[in-house]
Amino acid sequence: MTKPLAGRIALVAGATRGAGRGIATMLGEAGATVYCTGRSVRGEPATDGRPETIEETAERVDALGGRGIPVRVDHSQEPQVKALCERIRREQGRLDLLVNDIWGGESLELGPAFWKQSPAQGWLMMERGVRTHLITSRYAVPLLFESDRGLLVEITDGDSFGYRGNVWYDLAKMSTVRLAFTMARELRRTRVTALAVTPGFLRSEQMLELFGVTEATWRDGAAKDPNFIASETPAFVGRAVAALAADPDVSRKAGRVFSSWGLAREYGFTDVDGSRPDWGAHFERVYGQSGDPADEAAYASWQGGFMTLAFPDWPLD
Repeated sequence: MTKPLAGRIALVAGATRGAGRGIATMLGEAGATVYCTGRSVRGEPATDGRPETIEETAERVDALGGRGIPVRVDHSQEPQVKALCERIRREQGRLDLLVNDIWGGESLELGPAFWKQSPAQGWLMMERGVRTHLITSRYAVPLLFESDRGLLVEITDGDSFGYRGNVWYDLAKMSTVRLAFTMARELRRTRVTALAVTPGFLRSEQMLELFGVTEATWRDGAAKDPNFIASETPAFVGRAVAALAADPDVSRKAGRVFSSWGLAREYGFTDVDGSRPDWGAHFERVYGQSGDPADEAAYASWQGGFMTLAFPDWPLD
């Protein structure tokens, strides 16, 4: 198998689980050296109930033919991020790809009405999901200047202006899209491209547990939510990012948001089982064209049902 990213240096900030782990491992599959950062290490998990660690992610990168380097970093702590980037400069001399996937919002309160939600919880979501990205970009982008074709990828949720189920969550995820746009504007006279990428209905470790299935039996999850049949593994968005990193003309995409399924159509990659999930086509088939008020109402109804499934204490008023 060819390794289009052999010799490339990547930093996946937030590589412990979910999309971050999928991206790190697929960059490894493409031959990259990947710095895998996060707060959870063996013996010291940072998220209650989640066993995944950055060491496991790095080992998977190695197993797929890349080189994984786990580094424990709390990306909300500026000195730790600065030290990480200084280490990458010492060890590699440059950075070719930065992926901002830091989240850490799994354990935070998600309420349907902003006037009932704790502002402190909401601001913590912004701290973890937006401020960390800004801190990381501040120190990593100068390393991208040393590359002949630097790429900065903001991982978000959704490629439209549609409602994302909760005011604070919506604000956090739309903010990352806006970050990609504004950073691309300020980077326009450099060799660095900034853009955003969204997965579809992500079949993460947490989602598999929520639906009571394994990766081998995931289709059974459609009994709880029929939309789960259109879900994708974290590797799918990982291959999307790898394809972007290997594209010599990626600068043409600066400032925009792209979906895993749209990039799969463009670049021709598949999920790990050989399928090509298409959350966008599924969404349009089930809920109609985005922007129609009736379609928005139907989607909001599904969002309410899904939030109730994911968060049993979620109030519906």
